Amino acid sequence: MKQTFWLERWQLNQIGFHNADVNPHLKKNWSLLKLQKNNQVFVPFCGKTKDLLWLREQGHKIIAVELSPIAVEAFFVENQLPFNKTQVDEFELFETDGIQIYCGDFFKLSAELLKGVHAVYDRASLVALPDDMRLQYTKKMQNLLPTHTKILLVSFFYHQHEMDGPPFSIDQQEVIKSFGGWCNIIQLYSEDISDKEPHFKARGLSVIYEEIYFITVEN
Repeated sequence: MKQTFWLERWQLNQIGFHNADVNPHLKKNWSLLKLQKNNQVFVPFCGKTKDLLWLREQGHKIIAVELSPIAVEAFFVENQLPFNKTQVDEFELFETDGIQIYCGDFFKLSAELLKGVHAVYDRASLVALPDDMRLQYTKKMQNLLPTHTKILLVSFFYHQHEMDGPPFSIDQQEVIKSFGGWCNIIQLYSEDISDKEPHFKARGLSVIYEEIYFITVEN
């Protein structure tokens, strides 16, 4: 999937994937990571999510990355946040108190930028990518993240032949295959949400499971 797909979605305001509220699974499960208030949290493919504000309210310092400048600027404007903008390597860095968003290509991030990260919140990254790019994504994360980094992963599972992603279907076996060689994995939650999210049924799905994982980098 080319970057132009996501850039065009933001340009055309076709952002049905954007959730205007803080993700309830983030609120429910974040304490399980047992972080300190001043720990740094990395949020890939952040869009303009209010999850960043909630994480900052918990006392964390946020480092995020987002491809679309429209999404990044909307985050600051819609939340009435002042910001400074500078150039860092190939990224435009948007900064406000407690939040840094690197605008550019996730795959060009360096481990140096994330050396102080303690946790990752992945709500919209892995599920946004087709299978070949998911492999690239997890390999990149393995290269970026320090040992003992904790990850809260939100994913979806459905019969892939019933709908074209995104979001793409990721079953538990793929999560184990992608992270198992270098991480410890615990599935926290799995529920069929098709009745709660009728737009998925409208797209042809018989079932869709929302699944939450707690993953810890071991090497």
